[in-house]
Amino acid sequence: MAKDPICGMQVDEQTALRIAKDGKEYYFCSAGCKDKFLAKSSFFKNKLFLVSSISILLILLSFFVPILVPFRKSFFIYLKAIWWAILLGLFLGGIIDHYIPQEYISKILARKRPRTIFNAVFLGFLMSACSHGILALSIQLHKKGASNPAVVSLLLASPWANFAVTMMLLSLFGLKGLFIILVAIVIAMNTGFIFMFLEKKGLIETNKNIVGVPEEFSILKDMRIRAKNYKFGLKNIIQDFQGVINGALALSDMVLWWIIFGVFLASLAGAYIPVHFFHKFMGPTFLGLMITLGIATIIEVCSEGSSPLSFEIYRQTGALGNSFVFLMAGVATDYTEIGLLWANVGRRTAIWLPIITVPQVVLLGYLANIIFR
Repeated sequence: MAKDPICGMQVDEQTALRIAKDGKEYYFCSAGCKDKFLAKSSFFKNKLFLVSSISILLILLSFFVPILVPFRKSFFIYLKAIWWAILLGLFLGGIIDHYIPQEYISKILARKRPRTIFNAVFLGFLMSACSHGILALSIQLHKKGASNPAVVSLLLASPWANFAVTMMLLSLFGLKGLFIILVAIVIAMNTGFIFMFLEKKGLIETNKNIVGVPEEFSILKDMRIRAKNYKFGLKNIIQDFQGVINGALALSDMVLWWIIFGVFLASLAGAYIPVHFFHKFMGPTFLGLMITLGIATIIEVCSEGSSPLSFEIYRQTGALGNSFVFLMAGVATDYTEIGLLWANVGRRTAIWLPIITVPQVVLLGYLANIIFR
């Protein structure tokens, strides 16, 4: 069995797509991965190179063109807020790629039963990664065999229901922060169950990375066997470290350009949309909710960074529902997240995400404005 250099899947050399390059042979699970590999090898067609180059060029020009100075400052503020989460997400993704067998993920996060969604939401609570860090982890779990409904539930639950942000929201909003957390969990579970229905009806893609796992398969028993057979030594440690790094690098090729593109657009919005616009047009009205929804789509960058900003919206307007929409809709409508789902999970999955989540977010935000006046 060979390993697809783009998505990391194990493929049969006899049936997989194959190309020869630089004296080596590469095998691919699909034409999409093959095309990505060829585009990656072409320097000027690499999306990460193009997006990074444009961002760096504007930053350098900002030292000579005054109008670009706010963009540079905004870009570095966002980058400072999320760099650690991106690196953590990629590193944990590399660990999952190297150490976690597909059978484990398929058993926990791919069964067609309600428990799968509960597992995904609970896993999201344990993962203290911001919205951009969780993107890398979610795509890695998808590669390892997590079902599309589970991936979507994890994406929605983790940024606002993970332990670290839970503490932050409670410290900012008090008990009202608990409302935001609980409603985020409800939306994550509702959306997961709806996606299970859509998958059953063939309206979204099915993850081809899922492997069949016998009902009697025990993860704990398998882990004990693997631990017993593992041989400690410098050679194995070096090989494991290289495996984790290679997994993280492969994952970065899939997600990093989307994240930089998101920061680029968010920096433009943060630099050139006046602050008084937020205060004037984001009041506790339906129009205010809609404007908040639109702004959240543009400037959502990181859950830890968005939480204080959402509290500032609440402090200035008294609209708890608007703060909730700002937080939750940022994840549900974020172009970075939708783009990653589109490219790596499935186009129909990406399209259905805002269709299903946005009405829930707006309705619950509107009710929150009524209840917490």
